[in-house]
Parts: sequence; C-alpha cells; structure tokens
Amino acid sequence: MTRSSTTAGAFQQAQLPVQAKLAAAWTSFMFLYIYVDYLHLYKPGSIDEILVGVVHEFETGPTFVGLALTLMAIPILMIFLSTTLPASVNRATNLVVATLYIPVSMYNVAGEESWSYSYFYGLSIGLEVLLLAFILRAAWTWPRSTRATAGRDLAQARV
Repeated sequence: MTRSSTTAGAFQQAQLPVQAKLAAAWTSFMFLYIYVDYLHLYKPGSIDEILVGVVHEFETGPTFVGLALTLMAIPILMIFLSTTLPASVNRATNLVVATLYIPVSMYNVAGEESWSYSYFYGLSIGLEVLLLAFILRAAWTWPRSTRATAGRDLAQARV
C-alpha cells in the first residue's frame, strides 16, 4: 500500500450569498424556538397548566393563541423574505426583526419561580440571541455594490 506523495491544496471557501446565510440563520432560529417550546412540555406541571388553560400565567384564549401564532409566523416568514426581498429592504427588515426578537427570546425565562431549569433557559436564550446577533451582523455588513456592478445586477434582475 503506497501513499500519494502529492499534497492536496487548501480547501476553497465558497462564498455563500447573504440571503442564504440569513435564511439559514432564521431556519436555525426557528428550530430552536420550536424545540424550546416543545421541551418545556417536559417540565413537571407544564401540561397540567395547559390543560386548565394557562401558559406562563396567561390564559390560553383566542388572544394568546393569536399572539403566539404571530410570534411564530414572523421568523417563519423571515426565512422566505430573506431569500426574496430586494437587498436594501431585506437588510432593513432583518435588522429590525432580529433586534425586536432579542427581548422576545429573553422573555422565555419570565415567570420562572425556581432556578432548577436555569441551564435550559440560559442555553436556549443564549443560542437564540447568538443566532440573532449573527443575523444582525450579516445584515449590517451586507456588501455594497459599486455603481457599475449595481447597474449590471439590476439589468440581470430584470431578465
């Protein structure tokens, strides 16, 4: 058995479009967002509270369900919007929504009476905020085109 004496070159880093990075980050955020809610059901007493119509001290009526759906729908739509909106609108939308979702993510710990699940909530909030920070950074540092390339890109977009 012989080994090849040629040394392979370094791996080439493919450039991923900002839109794809944002969509991937929002997708990861949604997985965390959904699974944190799902795993919360394993906390003793959670299902009993839901069965009597209470979640985090809120009654689970139509208003709660509508607000919960809205809070879920926005990041879900951001996956789609991050790939379809024009760059300037896309950048602004991602900056605004990611900024607004940082306190939403931190709200998960509200209403906790004990610190027994602090690792769970700390990790989930930390990961969600880390993804939101990535979204903010990717949107903030969105590459700008020069006038020459902007005109060419606009012409290609019309085709």
